[in-house]
Amino acid sequence: MTDVLYRWPPAAEFNRRIPKDRFYGRGTTNAAVKDRFVEEVARITWAYKLATATINLPDSEGVPEIQVFEVVAKAENVSDQVLAAIDKAIPSPILFEVIRDHDGRRETRLVAANKQLGHGAPKISGYFTTGWLPPDTERQRLPTAITLPDLYSALLTPLTDVQIRSGEDMEDVADRLRTVSRLERQVKTLERKIRTEKQLNRRVELNRSLKITRAELDKQR
Repeated sequence: MTDVLYRWPPAAEFNRRIPKDRFYGRGTTNAAVKDRFVEEVARITWAYKLATATINLPDSEGVPEIQVFEVVAKAENVSDQVLAAIDKAIPSPILFEVIRDHDGRRETRLVAANKQLGHGAPKISGYFTTGWLPPDTERQRLPTAITLPDLYSALLTPLTDVQIRSGEDMEDVADRLRTVSRLERQVKTLERKIRTEKQLNRRVELNRSLKITRAELDKQR
C-alpha cells in the first residue's frame, strides 16, 4: 500500500452535494446500514467526474466514467458498509476521499474497491485504502494512462498491499487479495494453536503447516 492523494483535474470538477437519504431512502438498504449513514456521515459530495468529456480518455463498457466522492465523517471514520451502499447505487467506479477531523486537524484517506460492471448488480471487491493523511500531504498528478480502464487500474494499484504483476488486471489483483486475506487468517489460527498446544508431536505438525502457509502467503504477495 502506498499513501497517496491525487490532484484531480479542474476540468473534471463536479461538486454536487448528495443527500444521504439518496442511498438509504428507497428501501434498497437495511436498517443497520441506514443507521450507519446517520451515525457516521456528515456530508457526501460528488466531487469529480473523470470521463471522456472531462479528461479526454476513451471509456469502455466496464469503465464508462470514474467518480470521486468526498465523504465527511461525523466522528473517526466511515465504514465499508456505507461506502458499499454508495458504490452499489452509482453505475460507475468510485474512488472515495474519506475526511475526518482528528485532534483538530483535517485528515483524509483514499479508499476504493475494484468494481466490475455487467448485467445486474455490480461486483465489488473488498476495499483498499491508504492511511490517514494530514492536510499538508502533497497531491500527485494522475497516473499516465491512454484509456479510462487503464487509469482506473493505475489509480487503484497504490492502494493494494500486494505487488502488481505484469499483465495482471484489477480483477486478478482482487482475487489474489482475497487469497492473501484467507492465508493471513490461517497463519493467525495456526500461531494461536501452536501457543496453546501441549503435545510435542502435534506442535511439530502445526509448525510444519505454518511454514507451508507462510510460504504460500509470501508467494501470493
